[in-house]
Amino acid sequence: MPTEPTQPRLSLDTQAARNLATTLKTRPQMQAISTRWLLRMLPWVDVRGGTYRVNRRLTHRVGRGRVGVAQGGADDVRIVPETLTEIPALRGFGDAGVLTAIAGTFAARDYRPGEIVVRAGDPVTETCVIAHGRLERVATGKYGNDQFLGVIADGDQFGDEVLTQEDPRWPCTYRATTACTVLASPREEFRRISAGSPALREHVGRYLDSLREPVNRRGEAAVSLAAGHTGEPVIGGTFVDYDLRPREYELSVAQTILRVHTRVADLYNDPMNQIQEQLRLTIHELREREEWELINNREFGLLHNTDYDQRVYTWSGPPTPDDLDDLISMRRKTRLLLAHPKAIAAFFRECNKRGLVVGSTDVDGHEVPAWRGIPIFPCGKIPISGERTTSILALRTGEDDQGVVGLHQTGLPEEYEPGLNVRFMDINPQAVMSYLVSAYYSVAVLVPDAIGILEDVDIAAPRS
Repeated sequence: MPTEPTQPRLSLDTQAARNLATTLKTRPQMQAISTRWLLRMLPWVDVRGGTYRVNRRLTHRVGRGRVGVAQGGADDVRIVPETLTEIPALRGFGDAGVLTAIAGTFAARDYRPGEIVVRAGDPVTETCVIAHGRLERVATGKYGNDQFLGVIADGDQFGDEVLTQEDPRWPCTYRATTACTVLASPREEFRRISAGSPALREHVGRYLDSLREPVNRRGEAAVSLAAGHTGEPVIGGTFVDYDLRPREYELSVAQTILRVHTRVADLYNDPMNQIQEQLRLTIHELREREEWELINNREFGLLHNTDYDQRVYTWSGPPTPDDLDDLISMRRKTRLLLAHPKAIAAFFRECNKRGLVVGSTDVDGHEVPAWRGIPIFPCGKIPISGERTTSILALRTGEDDQGVVGLHQTGLPEEYEPGLNVRFMDINPQAVMSYLVSAYYSVAVLVPDAIGILEDVDIAAPRS
């Protein structure tokens, strides 16, 4: 069939015209850039010597940690012996053989939801460690009503009074809220092991002596004062004792070597400087890693360095207004809440169920959700476990308020940003320039109640 004649073009084609046009370009974009609220909201302390020492008053009260549990199978649940030192009476005890013997006395018991584990007023005859599950602590109020005192879960222990007291009684009832596995060690077994170990008896004796030291409500060595007296009594002297082994924080570092070919830097710098754009994206990546380390680093990260006494569990799983109230009330001047965006969404769902409207506050020109006037900042670097649970952090910040502070050093050689420097290294035989980019940082908790964590926050959305 004959083809129809094509119409002659009446104007220049756009594809050809582009050869003479200047293309408008964006700067290189990066999906991984986040708001990094933690870095923005922390007060930063200039650590001139590279080490930050946190001096505190001497503390006599020994904190309570969490005992480790290993599972070799469905019916093989056992205590990790070294972690028994998280029980206050055994804190600092170093005889591995004795700890192994004590760990061997724990036997597993299973409980169904709603089942009573121990009852208030009964004699305490054993030390218990939760291997898996959640228990609620319940007491009887003045008028016979149940008073819920809190929730404990994996690794928490109770009943260690049998190690130091003659005839203790359970102060409250422990009731399973989920299916639970509890490991229990009879008092007689501990006494048998103690009878054969002079080192253990001496260690427990020192612990009992420390309990007799006068302390304030925070467990710090008491300062003797006289108040409300009349006449001319003799006023005693006193002094404030200090911790002889204060914690020191050394600045950590995140580094990388940025490489740029000299041909690229020489010929392709218009309209954007290639080295500057490479540096900008590299620094963003370093700052993202810095925030991740401040939260997750096992040595100084906030999730791993929060005192166990400052950790609470949700009452039912999802983060409710009651849970956040519990978390906030544990400290004075809570400045900010830090949560994974999915945890914030879960909190909003709980507020919607109750018909509550979450407030907001202005932070540096940004409208941020707030609860009780405290801003809730999103942080995607807080991990989510395989069970779809996460944590919410509450922080008091600043040196003046004995809070949480960020640590860095300014005035570094060839400093590019506070706490970050870029140092030229060399040009190799392939004409590639190298720059060492380093960020120095850490974070310190000045007193234990400066930070608290709401743990095991269930963020799974319910099916409608």
